[in-house]
Amino acid sequence: MDLLNLINDIQVADPEFADRISPRRAAIKNITSFGSKVAVAALPFAFSTLFKKAYGQTATPSVNDVLNFALTAELTEASFYNTAVSRGIIPSTDSAAIGLIQKDENNHVNFIRGILAGNESNANKARSTAPIVACNFNTWFDFSGGAKGTVPGAGPFADVFNSYPIFLAVAQAFEDTGVRAYKGQAGFLKGNKTVLTAALDIHSVEARHASYLRRLRLLRAPSTVPADFRSWVTGDMTTASGITVSTAATAATNPIYFGEANVTQGGVNIGGIVSTKAATEAFDEPLTSDYVVTNILSNFLKTS
Repeated sequence: MDLLNLINDIQVADPEFADRISPRRAAIKNITSFGSKVAVAALPFAFSTLFKKAYGQTATPSVNDVLNFALTAELTEASFYNTAVSRGIIPSTDSAAIGLIQKDENNHVNFIRGILAGNESNANKARSTAPIVACNFNTWFDFSGGAKGTVPGAGPFADVFNSYPIFLAVAQAFEDTGVRAYKGQAGFLKGNKTVLTAALDIHSVEARHASYLRRLRLLRAPSTVPADFRSWVTGDMTTASGITVSTAATAATNPIYFGEANVTQGGVNIGGIVSTKAATEAFDEPLTSDYVVTNILSNFLKTS
């Protein structure tokens, strides 16, 4: 499969792809400029499988849609860390590292907002002004995970800014979501080399954040995680998250890891080559934006 065939496949699925894929043509060079001689034959077959998974959403989003989705997620994370740092919950031993994660997330926000410019959604503009308050919720975010409830701040992580172990669990949940969410959007950015490169750069940073926070949970709160909990995702659901604060907390975070037990990649059953556990650890599965918003962010993101 060469690059031009890939683009043709996209256009068959989405006839408007060519018109919408480069909304800022003056700033972003279209991928077709590489010419017909560029091929992706050397890429793993799993790449095409990833593309099909990422592109299989209910509606094909524009690049601006993808960026606004990413901005919503990044605003949630940045606001979460900003609030935690302002509340003084981070111990001195971890303040430098968590401070760096906080800085990364705020930089992601500023970067994506810079690309969107006038195309930033009104909701995201409002979210960017959400104040840091002395509780775990404000106008736009409920970091207790109770955004669907009727009592603000009464979600399954009500002690998120009072208990460091719970803070680490929620932080891990956000970062693990970010890894899968960025992977799920990669296919929509293929025509914008600059934006795709930046998104993949952010994706790798989110993965480092997730791994580090998982390691912190093992070091700082070993009694709160299963014995076989690791710095990487193993299996799916509660096995993958290691979050068992309560039944409600498990229910709120299990969707983050749904499907991660998949052992078939590119049509090959990896579980037939290595152990099932190793097969699930070797690949992260992408998530669609619709799934992330409906099943994950909706627990923390208030509609008004």
